[in-house]
Amino acid sequence: MSFLKFILATFLCSQLANAVKFDILNKEGGPVWVGIQGNPGHPHLRNGGFILNKGQSTSINAPDNWAGRFWARTWCDSRTKHCLTGDCGNKLQCAGAGGVPPVTLLEITLKGDAGKDYYDISLVDGFNVRGFIEPVGGKGDGSKYSCKRAGCLADINSGCPKELRVTHQGKTIACNSACNKFNTDAYCCRGKYNSVKTCDSKKWPKNYPAYFKGKCPDAYSYAYDDHKSLFTCKASHYRIQFGA
Repeated sequence: MSFLKFILATFLCSQLANAVKFDILNKEGGPVWVGIQGNPGHPHLRNGGFILNKGQSTSINAPDNWAGRFWARTWCDSRTKHCLTGDCGNKLQCAGAGGVPPVTLLEITLKGDAGKDYYDISLVDGFNVRGFIEPVGGKGDGSKYSCKRAGCLADINSGCPKELRVTHQGKTIACNSACNKFNTDAYCCRGKYNSVKTCDSKKWPKNYPAYFKGKCPDAYSYAYDDHKSLFTCKASHYRIQFGA
């Protein structure tokens, strides 16, 4: 083995040794096109997308300092590559593109502040499928939001406010956020509403986040949701599930 090959092999081994494993399972009633987007400066794992059929699972590795998001695309057409929820531009591999709202997001930052992993489930961009992210093992501090499951397993779509529903063939397939639906400064927490003090959903014309939070209290429901939605852990293995 040449010296260059030796150095390369050593580097790859060190990367694999420091990798974090994600097990991803589809428990939806049909196929899910998984979307993955790395944060700026981080790779888009599996080039950002792949298909999981009903009941199917797969495992992927990420660098131990990776940061990004996972989501499910549903009602996808294998011919056009277009998905009715979570679409990333009519392609299987999103390759850096994000999912079109409304979509349930599973977000994680590995080795963040103080070396902790930070993870959450976000309904800020609305909801399309149930799901969760949780560490397998891991080291925490024993608190309520340490090394526990962050999930939303309630059926948000069935009770979605009528004006927020996204429907297909008479079925509600996603539930919009107020920001995505109405695009106002107040609902989107922008302009003069861009702070914790000024963006208070209880003062909105209609408190839409209360519906999401009531169904899934551990999920972020709007941009300045309370701190009770952010989980921390130190782990090398995480489980992600779409569906319930």
